[in-house]
Amino acid sequence: MTHLWVRAENRDNEERVGITPDGVAALIAQGMRVTVEDSRQRALPLQPYLEAGADRADEGAWVDAPRDALIFGLKELPDDGTPLPHRHIMFGHAYKDQADGKRLLARFREGGGALYDLEYLVDEDGRRVAAFGYWAGFAGAAVSVMACAAQQRGAVCPAVGTYTSADALVAELRHGINRDALAVPDALIIGALGRVGTGAADLCDRLGIATTKWDMAETASGGPFPQVLEHGLFLNCILAGPQTPVFVPADAGKRTRALSVIGDIACDPTSPFNPVPVYDRATTWDAPVVRVQDAPPLDVMAIDNLPAMLPVESSEDFAGQLLPHLLALDAMEDGVWGRAHAMFKRHAG
Repeated sequence: MTHLWVRAENRDNEERVGITPDGVAALIAQGMRVTVEDSRQRALPLQPYLEAGADRADEGAWVDAPRDALIFGLKELPDDGTPLPHRHIMFGHAYKDQADGKRLLARFREGGGALYDLEYLVDEDGRRVAAFGYWAGFAGAAVSVMACAAQQRGAVCPAVGTYTSADALVAELRHGINRDALAVPDALIIGALGRVGTGAADLCDRLGIATTKWDMAETASGGPFPQVLEHGLFLNCILAGPQTPVFVPADAGKRTRALSVIGDIACDPTSPFNPVPVYDRATTWDAPVVRVQDAPPLDVMAIDNLPAMLPVESSEDFAGQLLPHLLALDAMEDGVWGRAHAMFKRHAG
């Protein structure tokens, strides 16, 4: 019997979950067993999962779960160096030479487990079958607008938190802009046709922000692109890879520019393929931007768990995309799971 173990997230500000109570009921109806850990911070409460038929476990009990259980979470595991003997479904961020990723793969090698990276669950054409991208784009654009507004007030973007809904987030932004009569700059979105770019564009549209939308055709000539510096706000929505051009030169802060805020929504600063090489670390909820130039200011927003700002909507959306594939866990050697495992073996060595 396939046993899916839904672990609690241990990262601060991470309230998302990859399956809903209805999804648990569907798996159980198909003959699977589901265990859901209690959680101090999950946006969706535990009781509906139990009513759907899930077993309850204490937070963090996955480390002692039966070895045949599939451990299902979203963000990173505690970086404690312990061997990993289970199969894990999660976002591993381990296949682009990231330092943390190398340590994670070493733990799998030592423990004999396996990583089924949610980023690499793809169909026959290589397209991802489930992603939080839309909500990353929406929330990332929102925080970037907050940074623009803070600059106009002579400040730096304040800490951010979770919102009950996208409507509540937009209402707060609109209220602040109107109250202080702020002039939000125009935006350039690269990757505008993808999930992330669509979310970013929708946030801009709801606030009446003029946008220029670029995708592969506009960046095919290779960068850097001086046009980026002509916009007040730049939103990078492209997941970096070996063929990704540099969008912004490393010395952008010292150049003549209208650009005041970069929203690096893709957020991969430690990758050798980073197309926004003006900064070198992710930002946080407590400090959403890093100021890379003072006069005139240039701030970079690079939070790496942006959809968690809208935990209910993003969880429900992602869970709906993923459920058809969770229902196929009984045949993990095939389809999206087989391809994800092949990717793991290729990188784990």
